[in-house]
Formats: sequence, C-alpha cells, structure tokens
Amino acid sequence: MNKTASEAVRFVRELVTTLAKDPAVETVVAPPFTALESVRSVLGSASHIALGGQNLHWEQQGAFTGEISGPMLRDLGCTYVILGHSERRALFGERDGDIHKKVRSALANGLRPILCVGESLDQRQSGRTEPVVTGQVAAGLAELSAQELDAVIIAYEPVWAIGTGHAATTEQAVAVHRAIRACIADAWNTEAAEHMRILYGGSVTPQNAESLLSESDIDGALVGGACLKTESFATIVLAAKNRPVH
Repeated sequence: MNKTASEAVRFVRELVTTLAKDPAVETVVAPPFTALESVRSVLGSASHIALGGQNLHWEQQGAFTGEISGPMLRDLGCTYVILGHSERRALFGERDGDIHKKVRSALANGLRPILCVGESLDQRQSGRTEPVVTGQVAAGLAELSAQELDAVIIAYEPVWAIGTGHAATTEQAVAVHRAIRACIADAWNTEAAEHMRILYGGSVTPQNAESLLSESDIDGALVGGACLKTESFATIVLAAKNRPVH
C-alpha cells in the first residue's frame, strides 16, 4: 500500500526512462489498484514493462464490496497478479483453499499468477520449512493441468525476512527453491519443474540481488521496499540482466 496514482505515474515515467528494453529480463510492476489505470496509460500498449495486480477475488463479479476481480484486472491491462502474499495470509486470514481458488480464477481470466509461499520464523526454527513451503505449493496448485501450470510463477518469500532487512542467505534460498522444484517434479514431471520460474522475495536489496540472482535455481526477484525508489529497483533489474548464463 504505497504510492498514490500521481506518485506511481512519476515513478513509472522515471523507470521507463532508466530501464532499457532487454529480452533477457522481464520486468513487472504491481501498483495499488487505484493506480493501475494511470500506470497503464504511462506504459502504453507497447511497453517492455508489464502490469500486475496485487490480489484478486476468485469470483468474476457479485456482492463482494471492496474486492477486485480477474476481469477487472484484465480490462486494466494486467497480465500478472500476485496471490497468497504473506501479508494477505497473516493480516487478512487468507487460507490455502482461498488462494487455490484465486489461482484458478487468475488462469481462467488469462492472468499469470505469482503464487507466494513461505515459512514463519517459528516454522523455520522448528525445522518445518520444507513441509510448510511445499504444502503451500501443493495446495495452491492442486489439480492444475500441465498446461495451466506453465503459466504459473512461484515466489518463495520467507515470512521472517519480509520487511525486516534480514534476507535469507543465498544458501537458504537455494535450498528451498530446490525443494519447491522437487515438489513440482513429484506432482507433475521433471520438465515442469525445470521450466517453473521461481522467484525469491524477502528483503531483496541492490546489495544482495547480485548474489541471489547469480544462482541458477533462483529465476528472479519479488521486490518489496527496494522497488519504491527508481534507482534501487533499476539496480536490481540490472543484476538480473547481468546474471551468469547457466
């Protein structure tokens, strides 16, 4: 919940000027719902920066005051939507079943869901990281076909690292990303696991982005606070551009 529509417009104008188009890097911005139309107007239909929503409701329309549907996001030019973010789970009580319905709705409306999964500090300290995270993956993607799975992106965001300034170490992040791929391979197949794009989120900064993105198991970043300033966000995108070829 950052940036008014006018603030988001200024930010995106700066970002477009700063970031040159690069086919090796896909960049998505997900401003608040109130700024989507304004940001779309600035980006234009030919922009190399894609637009995403921060959440959606699983129904197409109806008596759900205050909610946003998949068709509404599509009509505003969104191609992505973030689902199951830890703040939605912790602060607003979203459960795996809710998130699964949202993933289904996103796919039905031509949106690529970015499914967020992650463990709390207590869960990590008690050695439950892998079953918690893979359980969230399995629940969020339950019964998807291989074709549907192809449109999904997973973001591993350890809850204990979000907004705390304490990012997971590269080794910790890689271990969980590998566990997620193994989960996908078991439920679908090895090809699906290898093709799955898995992002890391949780106190990603210009200082640690290069180390994280240099790992072959980490395909990108879900950036929080560091994306609020054009310079820091652009630095992270540059780290993605310069990652070694694996």
